[in-house]
Amino acid sequence: MAANYSDDIGPMAYPMKLVSSEMVEHMMGWNIPEEHQAMVHAHWRSFPAVSKYYHFILALIYTMLMVTSLVGNGIVIWIFSTSKSLRSASSMFVINLAVFDLMMMIEMPLLIANSFYQHPIGFQLGCDVYAVLGSISGIGGAITNAVIAFDRYKTISCPLDGRINKVQASLLIAFTWFWSMPFTILPALKVWGRFVPEGFLTTCSFDYFTDDQDTKVFVACIFVWSYAIPMALICYFYSQLFGAVRLHERMLQEQAKKMNVKSLASNKEDASKSVEIRIAKVAFTIFFMFVCGWTPYAFVTMTGAYGDRSLLTPVATMIPAVCCKIVSCIDPWVYAINHPRYRAELQKRLPWLGVREQDPDTVSNSNSVTTTQSHTPTAEA
Repeated sequence: MAANYSDDIGPMAYPMKLVSSEMVEHMMGWNIPEEHQAMVHAHWRSFPAVSKYYHFILALIYTMLMVTSLVGNGIVIWIFSTSKSLRSASSMFVINLAVFDLMMMIEMPLLIANSFYQHPIGFQLGCDVYAVLGSISGIGGAITNAVIAFDRYKTISCPLDGRINKVQASLLIAFTWFWSMPFTILPALKVWGRFVPEGFLTTCSFDYFTDDQDTKVFVACIFVWSYAIPMALICYFYSQLFGAVRLHERMLQEQAKKMNVKSLASNKEDASKSVEIRIAKVAFTIFFMFVCGWTPYAFVTMTGAYGDRSLLTPVATMIPAVCCKIVSCIDPWVYAINHPRYRAELQKRLPWLGVREQDPDTVSNSNSVTTTQSHTPTAEA
């Protein structure tokens, strides 16, 4: 029995020693085996270990996000891929964005399991799998938003000869997947950069803490590739698009005054253009969410490489990561709320959702008839 106690305490003091050992404050990374300690950067070791209750709360949040995303993005893919009224080149980009968002959700079961173990399952291999899924979905989703902005700009500014056909759409979709590969494959193979745990040490991303020139250049390049370039393209195409939208609406207003009608959609072609404008507004909303979701994370990575690292606490680092996941969940519901043809299909196929939307083609025809009837007496007079 004496072997169970230390030399400086007796049997009566042993229970107090047990309590005191449980109250010892562990530091981040304490539960990762010695052979995998190289995964954890020294920056994280300077913080006390996060309470298990924070891990459980994060797991609960990710579980809700995962269910929401699977349902929302699953419905988007189902509706857009099987509805005749939505079989267009533009719809192919929406499906592609939903696929990237779903890929981001695939990593969530890993995060949930990691939260209960309080370290990455599989350690380096599990970390690589998690980060590869996040890299492909994040970079792919960013460039897909830029492609959607380009498609909306072409469709609305040049409605007759500017529409992208399905072959061109397929090539652009292949381009988005190609775009996401370099900064996924290189760190996964440790050719340039690497994937490491971050935040609570239950999520993984590319290394932005190692203090050497190679890492700093890698962080700068991936920032430009995955954030700055898509952002610049999106801003350019939307600025051009809304210029075209303002010009078109001004022309419709002038036409309505001349024809003495209330509706700006004086015929089916104009009604179709109004539908396109609504879709463009949806796309702009998704762009706004992209900015809100990925700008904080871009700030974290650039701060880790070039700024004041003391700002990057485990909790502060996890907030931008959660924002990225929330955006991927909200995307499909934005389409459900605003896309007229999508809402019409939801009403037909899933009436229990309570969506109410008239078929845009029916509305266009009735508008055309109403406009003709309103205009005829004026002409006769």
